[in-house]
Amino acid sequence: MRYGICPLSTVPVRLFPEDSSEMVTQALYGDHFKILEMRKSWSRIRFGYDSYEGWIDNKQLFEISEEMYTTINLADPKLSADVMDYITTSQQLIFPIPIGSAVSQSALLEHIFEGITTTHEQDKSKIVDTAFMYLNAPYLWGGKTPFGIDCSGFTQMVYKLNGFKLLRDASQQATQGEPLSFIEESEPGDLAFFDNAEGQITHVGIMMKDHYIIHAHGKVRIDRIDHSGIYNVEKNEHTHKLRVIKSIV
Repeated sequence: MRYGICPLSTVPVRLFPEDSSEMVTQALYGDHFKILEMRKSWSRIRFGYDSYEGWIDNKQLFEISEEMYTTINLADPKLSADVMDYITTSQQLIFPIPIGSAVSQSALLEHIFEGITTTHEQDKSKIVDTAFMYLNAPYLWGGKTPFGIDCSGFTQMVYKLNGFKLLRDASQQATQGEPLSFIEESEPGDLAFFDNAEGQITHVGIMMKDHYIIHAHGKVRIDRIDHSGIYNVEKNEHTHKLRVIKSIV
């Protein structure tokens, strides 16, 4: 088995080993992973954080030892806490990294990070505050940054920045936590899940107070939520059908 980390700001992870393939998620700076299969130009990886799999360009990974992978995997990640910050390389060059980058790996890459970080579990009340940092981020399938993000990438990153682990996809996240019977039982920071006509969980958002929800739909936005689902005032209609609300923290 081989191992690696992401040495660049934001790297696409694709469904198939080709540049034209669908992006299923992103590797942010410092993310660590197992290399399940290495080909000439592409590698199939499994992230240490959430076990998500996909293909990454070999030019965009940095190989590490099994010992280093294990050390990283057991440690609490130190994450960059500003919407955008900078890394300085050993050649005194700089490049930007997005919020939520695992900067605890910077020394391993002979890089320097001097920004603000977050490391430990935060109070549940901080979850919505963190979510506001992504407000108006454009929707991007597979995205995980304020410059493009999908609904489950949004919830995963917000929870990660507060020290709580979520799986990658909405359907996977729906298997976590405890279900609530009514909206009135929910607290800010709980997750609301929504299904399609076939009953598949396809959307997730973060509950706020007073029957509001923040979620990624076109952009990260705030909408009303009731027992039927998300109500978009601009469209004057419900856009998502509520399936369940879950308390994760």
